[in-house]
Amino acid sequence: MADALLTESTRHARRALARRAAAATAALLLCTAGARAEETLDLPIGDPDRAQRVAPLRLDAITDTGTGELIGRAELARRLADTRILFIGEEHTNDEFHRVQLHMLEALVAADRGVLIGLEMFPWTQQPALDDWVQGKLDEQAFIERSRWYETWSHHWGHYREIFLYAQRQKLPMYGINAPREVVRAVRSKGFEALDATARERMPPTLDLTSEEHRRLFRASFSEDDLLHMTSLDEAQREAMYRAQVTWDAAMGWNAMRSLERHGGPRAIMVVLIGAGHVTYGLGAERQVRPHFKGRIASLVPVPVRDASGRAITTVRASYANYLWGVPASDGPGLPVLGVSLAGSMGASPTRIIDVDRRSPAALAGVRVGDVLLALDGVAIDSTAALQRKTADYRWGDEAKLRIRRGDEELTLVVPFRRGGP
Repeated sequence: MADALLTESTRHARRALARRAAAATAALLLCTAGARAEETLDLPIGDPDRAQRVAPLRLDAITDTGTGELIGRAELARRLADTRILFIGEEHTNDEFHRVQLHMLEALVAADRGVLIGLEMFPWTQQPALDDWVQGKLDEQAFIERSRWYETWSHHWGHYREIFLYAQRQKLPMYGINAPREVVRAVRSKGFEALDATARERMPPTLDLTSEEHRRLFRASFSEDDLLHMTSLDEAQREAMYRAQVTWDAAMGWNAMRSLERHGGPRAIMVVLIGAGHVTYGLGAERQVRPHFKGRIASLVPVPVRDASGRAITTVRASYANYLWGVPASDGPGLPVLGVSLAGSMGASPTRIIDVDRRSPAALAGVRVGDVLLALDGVAIDSTAALQRKTADYRWGDEAKLRIRRGDEELTLVVPFRRGGP
């Protein structure tokens, strides 16, 4: 979630989320109007002992922030011998983060742990598709369709493909731990009392909204551009957004814990693949579930060794995570994206463009805010999911024909899938 960790594609997505929040109070992040974003890699929050010092960060090394030692993955697996839940933070479109996740799954399997995998990208309602995948009943395409991957998650399947294939080969149980969107919408608009009995069973008995440190981290997630688009929100709207974030944290922590308790043996470890913003400083999912779980919980978060401007990052606040893994910096998404945000449910045109990443293939093609997407290489585009599904067919260096409506005119633009923009 740190601005230093964001690719341009992620920053553009955040700006679009902020705009949507200002229009419909439907954002993921809380912000105090006019506040200034803080550097989230170096906040003096979280575990009091580690919050007072920094830990080294080195490329391709793992840092134990409790001791400051640099270790390898086999040693990390040894140090996790009594850990029952391991949160591994991710940046969803950064393949270096997913490489770390795969390597840790391999190391834990090699250490003869009973590995279970909790997945942010699936709500608990999609469990049958995950079960069929692990049992080898579905091939990739069938799984993507059955699980409604692009409707549920939207990020390119290719970012997660190797992890899912490994889990299938090793028969590692996978669990959808997130809350369905309608649950989060209900909490955001009406509060936790709006949840029905089925949803309440999937959540902790109580949800903690009292942490000022968590709220500070939440605000710090915003870039300056995000903050500028949030000034129209009143206090009730900001609090509704914060409730939504806590709902995600609580649901994922609780369902990871319950899946471990129901399906894991004495040496089992639940490895949770989850956005870094739900993990860092132990203030998200871990904080919500800790009062209800007696076992050890740990966190591992990959951190790029350079920030967006190319500046070397050599230290991170030690309370950021129990373990850090230094990864190369990335200047964009690892797999092709068009680089636009769509209106979705806002307004009469779901594919009307509300934001264009200035360094994206869309910008190269001359796409503008206000254009309406119609088709990509002859395939009708009627939703974000349809766009993501079709974009998954391309590789960097390809070109595609994009049909749009601009005002009263229909145009065909050539999209070069190149990184870096104009």
